[in-house]
Amino acid sequence: MRIHLVAMPWQLLELPSLAVGILHARLRQARPADEVRELHAGIGWAEHLMRCSGGALSPSDYTHLAETGLHHGLGDWVFAGVLHDDPDWGTDTLRGYAERRGLDIRAARAMRAHAAGFVDEVVATLLAAEPDVVGFTTTFMQNVPSLAVAKRLKAARPDVLVVFGGANCDGPMGAALHRNHPYVDVAVRGEGEVAFPAYLDCLAAGAAPAGIGGLCWRDGDRPVANPEATVLVPPASIPAPDFDAWQETLEASPVREYTEPKLVFEGARGCWWGDKHQCTFCGLNGSSIAFRSKPADQVRTELSALIARHRILDVVMVDNIIDMAYFDGLLPKLAGSGWDLRVHYEVKSNLRPDQIDLLAGAGVVHIQPGIESLSGTVLSIMDKGVSGWRNVRLLRDCEDRGLTVSWSYLYGFPGETAADYVAVLDQLPALVHLQPPVGATRVALERFSPYFERPELGFPERRPAEIYRHVYDLPDSELADLVYLFDTPPRGIGGEVERRLHEAVAGWAEGNPRSTLVIVADTPDQLVIADRRAGWAARDVRLTGWRAAAYRALERGRGLPALAAAVTASGYAVQHADIADWVAELTAAGLVFRDGAEAVALATRRPPLRPTRAPAAVLAGVAP
Repeated sequence: MRIHLVAMPWQLLELPSLAVGILHARLRQARPADEVRELHAGIGWAEHLMRCSGGALSPSDYTHLAETGLHHGLGDWVFAGVLHDDPDWGTDTLRGYAERRGLDIRAARAMRAHAAGFVDEVVATLLAAEPDVVGFTTTFMQNVPSLAVAKRLKAARPDVLVVFGGANCDGPMGAALHRNHPYVDVAVRGEGEVAFPAYLDCLAAGAAPAGIGGLCWRDGDRPVANPEATVLVPPASIPAPDFDAWQETLEASPVREYTEPKLVFEGARGCWWGDKHQCTFCGLNGSSIAFRSKPADQVRTELSALIARHRILDVVMVDNIIDMAYFDGLLPKLAGSGWDLRVHYEVKSNLRPDQIDLLAGAGVVHIQPGIESLSGTVLSIMDKGVSGWRNVRLLRDCEDRGLTVSWSYLYGFPGETAADYVAVLDQLPALVHLQPPVGATRVALERFSPYFERPELGFPERRPAEIYRHVYDLPDSELADLVYLFDTPPRGIGGEVERRLHEAVAGWAEGNPRSTLVIVADTPDQLVIADRRAGWAARDVRLTGWRAAAYRALERGRGLPALAAAVTASGYAVQHADIADWVAELTAAGLVFRDGAEAVALATRRPPLRPTRAPAAVLAGVAP
């Protein structure tokens, strides 16, 4: 059997498709006689844009839309005219949407002019390979590009079987996609490592796939959705991905000079925290939240082989959360490998300093810790299982160890109040030396999240998000099953407090590159902090006696009773009231962050890894 696996835009150019890589390896195990090919059409689309626009639309434009277009449906809209056989379809709707939001859609509109020609190119490439089955992996904005190709492919060769799978097919989304698009023969809901080969076995035997869990198929013209699988795929049985075709495609492409290729690897699936206390807003794990991980030795062996084969040292671990057992079993082995690795990992934010040391020693240079907020009250509403002061401590400790931190400040939760934000907003200027969030964002209602599954938590009114109006030509009753994002009346803060939050986050980002707050001397007699933060007067703060001991104790983060106990243990007899007054003074001076009854020291132990600071006159004219 001839099988073609396709990853349409908007797969990031620097990353291979993990789904295609794993399925290719899995088919080689399960059906070794089959001929399996791959088409990495994201790279082809970036090439097509460069060629057809005379270089006006570059791979950088592709990447910008791929990274920022999701919450506006822009990537899907670019191909919606091809899907709906109308080059102007949805244009007026998008224009009105963009005007209301101040959204720049010039690049998306320019790209759309080239979409039909590219879809025809992809169809011609697939037809030339004479496949029996074409499988599309679809996540986020890959739906409409994939549907556009599938529709024209089936029109040209009705006997080709079209299979869709991926995150966009999870749960009711896969069934809705299948029943509303008759040129999609099969949709695989959930994990495909078992279901897809099983479907091919049924196809080869001429049998109906009625027993394959989660599969959506057609009995004649009647769409059938099998009950979803009840047994999840054990990670240890998931093969290492095959990225050979991706690398060959990228290396032969003019797009290559615009990219810094990275490997993608999956050590675990699901979320061990979500298994117990799913964050109220998060739907990313879909119907497969149960946490499973590969043994550390297997991860190390498979990752070693990929690095050696592809000669790429940048690795993106796509686990939604690191297996805590990897701190003992995997990270020390990576640290001893001798590789100059640059690894990305998603982690929980309440890491200890020694755990951050292990990450850094193993070559982890970038983490996504899910900080989300610095208010303990709001974090409790999210069911994050972490406090605001611990999140601040993580930012400080990562600054010390040279780890880049990516995070967003979320707001708009049912039950939050202005008071939950004001106390934090007053302190944000003191954090300007730490890594800022990428922005402040009102929380979205995502399918599969507790907020979605349990309307009584605060979002009882919902409808498919407005972005889908310029993407799909379907009624709300079908969109309600097909889409991932939903609009709902705003909750939580608004008005002046919301404005202050956005301004504070923007000011944090602007001032961060020229801000430091560093302990420059620490002796038994004194502790000296050099304050060179934007918005603060340059000064050197000297702490002596019990105050130096107390500040050292606050590096760990403590409540006032625990701090008093630590000061006493250091040999100082100090009244609790004096300690409380001193902590209040340091909070006002921006040297300590307070989250309810807890406080944490803000000064780092090492200068940050930043470019050499230019003279102040030069800095004043340089955008961050």
